[in-house]
Amino acid sequence: MSGIFNGKVAIVTGGGSGIGLATAKAFAAQGAKVVIAEITAKNGEDAAKAINDAGGSAIFVHTDVAKADSVANLVAQAVATYGKLDIAVNNAGIDPEVAPDADWDEGVFDRIQGVNLKGVFLCMKYEIAQFLKQGTGGRIVNVASIAGLAAVYNKPSYTASKHGVVGMTKAAALQYARRGIRINAMCPGGVDTPISDLNHKGDKAFMDRMADAHPIGYVSQPSEIAAGILFQCSDGASFMIGHPMVLDGGLTAG
Repeated sequence: MSGIFNGKVAIVTGGGSGIGLATAKAFAAQGAKVVIAEITAKNGEDAAKAINDAGGSAIFVHTDVAKADSVANLVAQAVATYGKLDIAVNNAGIDPEVAPDADWDEGVFDRIQGVNLKGVFLCMKYEIAQFLKQGTGGRIVNVASIAGLAAVYNKPSYTASKHGVVGMTKAAALQYARRGIRINAMCPGGVDTPISDLNHKGDKAFMDRMADAHPIGYVSQPSEIAAGILFQCSDGASFMIGHPMVLDGGLTAG
């Protein structure tokens, strides 16, 4: 395959489903070699196989982004296989519960922060270290949410984690902008993903209400968010630094 990312190597965490899978496939279609980081082995293996069967190049690395040694291994495997790292999309995240603050389980709170916030911190830590070692710069997109910009009802921990992702993105972007490392965030609105299905257990009425809440009239497909992420990683976004890019069908425009 050939395209605007020919010769580039991209890590995508949570690359076995949803936004991550769509992003991994989009990078491969544009010529990148893709490293799929995924905690669910079957999803990761299937994603890598789909890309390779379509004529692209991908490997799967079993990864728990909440654990430093697992993330260090991810970056090491990417470099061992493809010789370098150019792009990282830190997308892995969880959203396991909807509950008022007073009813929230402490263990669930800690788990969400561990994956959504600490996971992004650890990924950036090892990705940036590799970029600095190479001396060639790099591109990072941290997948946050509109919940990183405004509160989401009955999701205190998720909201806190995504606000944290946006804040870390801005701080790291300022730190490394003059080292050739561009770091930005992606903030989607409603997206039709397996996490959405899990949260709402196939509640079609809820999803219809979600679609109606978006001025465009529907929740996005993962491929629409992937297109925005690829733009953020492209040369066309060369002046974009520390930006939480919103793709939400107008949900936050009013």
